[in-house]
Amino acid sequence: MARTLSVHEDVSTQAQPSSLEKGVEILRALAGNAHPVGVAHVSRQTGLPKSTVHRLLGMLCGQRLARRVGTDYTLDQELSELTGALRTRVPGTRRVVLPHLLRLYETTRQTVNLAVGQGLEAGYIERLYGCDRVESPSDGVDRAPLHCTAAGKVLLAFDPELRRAFFSHGVLERFTRRTITRLSALEQELAVVHRRGVAYSREEFSGGVSCAAAPVFGPDGRICMAVGVAGQANESRLAEHGPAVLRVALATTTALRARRGAPA
Repeated sequence: MARTLSVHEDVSTQAQPSSLEKGVEILRALAGNAHPVGVAHVSRQTGLPKSTVHRLLGMLCGQRLARRVGTDYTLDQELSELTGALRTRVPGTRRVVLPHLLRLYETTRQTVNLAVGQGLEAGYIERLYGCDRVESPSDGVDRAPLHCTAAGKVLLAFDPELRRAFFSHGVLERFTRRTITRLSALEQELAVVHRRGVAYSREEFSGGVSCAAAPVFGPDGRICMAVGVAGQANESRLAEHGPAVLRVALATTTALRARRGAPA
């Protein structure tokens, strides 16, 4: 009897998911959400108890597989890059988008960026560097804050879910004397961006660097990425870059929708 009971116990134990399997399920849940999510949300998606989710998220953060953003969680940047999570969120392919980025580079001869929302940051998934480019804090890490970059402002202006998540955390870090640090001021600027379709950053993330960006929409009509140009701070150049990025963003949107059979 004792031996039979032991066998049954072993079978029962083997039937339970291991901590590793639970951790993988949590990472899958985080990867499936474009924005940081809370413990309760992950618990609902995975079916795991909140206490288990909270404990394993702490372990995943300790191993740099996940990271905490306020009270929410998202994939760590390194894991996102390793798994290609950034690229899979972009409708269409490089074959469709890249020619338009090259056209923008030929027009401006400045650094061209393609960005998507990554957690509460802008993640750069394509970058074409100009020969006379100026250095930026985003070089080498391919990500930047949302509130002080043109691409980030575009993503905030046209993605209501991202904007709600960003504003709920409520802290705007200052990088230069021009950085917007008041939520009310940022809200006003985002309203202008949404109305005009173009965002600007004038030395708000890095001194000596200005940028312009515009939204690209997918076949479903929602923003899927932002295309931008960055270069030396120069108002006359920036005035030229705004219309240029808007034209390329519209052309890219049309190409993506045509590829999927959606109305232009």
